[in-house]
Amino acid sequence: MSDNYLTMIPTDPYWQPGEDAADRAAAALSHMLPDDDARRGLEAKWHDSVEVVWCGANLERISCPHCGTECAPGWWAEAVSERYDEGFPTLVVTVPCCDVETSLSGLVYDWPMGFARFRIEVLYPNRAWLTDEELATLADALGHPLRQILVHM
Repeated sequence: MSDNYLTMIPTDPYWQPGEDAADRAAAALSHMLPDDDARRGLEAKWHDSVEVVWCGANLERISCPHCGTECAPGWWAEAVSERYDEGFPTLVVTVPCCDVETSLSGLVYDWPMGFARFRIEVLYPNRAWLTDEELATLADALGHPLRQILVHM
C-alpha cells in the first residue's frame, strides 16, 4: 500500500512558527479537507534542524534555476548528504552546469519538494493541490509564505 501526503512548508527552510500560529494554520487547513478521514491525518511538525521534504515517487527531475540544465541525481544526492550530517547549516551549493551559486531549496524540482524545520501535513488528504487562494489563506494564518508538496511513497 502506498501513502500520500499533502504537505505545506515555509518558503524559508529555517523559519518556524509559534504554536498559536501553527494551530491557526492547522485549523484553516482542516476546513479545506473534504472529510473526517482526511482531518484525522492532519499534523503540524517541528524539527530541530532542516529536513528534506521529499515528494517521493512523484519526483521526475531536478533542474538548475539559472540555466535550466537537469542536475545529475548523483550530484544532488551528494550535495544533500554532505549537508545532512551537519543538520543543514547551509543549503548553498554551486551547480556544476553553469558554476553558479544557488540554494538546494532554490533548485527547480519537478514535482515540488523542499527543505524545512516545520511542516503541516495531511496523510491521505483525499484531495489534490491547494488552490492559490487556499494556500494564501494558510500563509496568512501561519504568518509566513508557504509552498506545497504532494508526497507519494
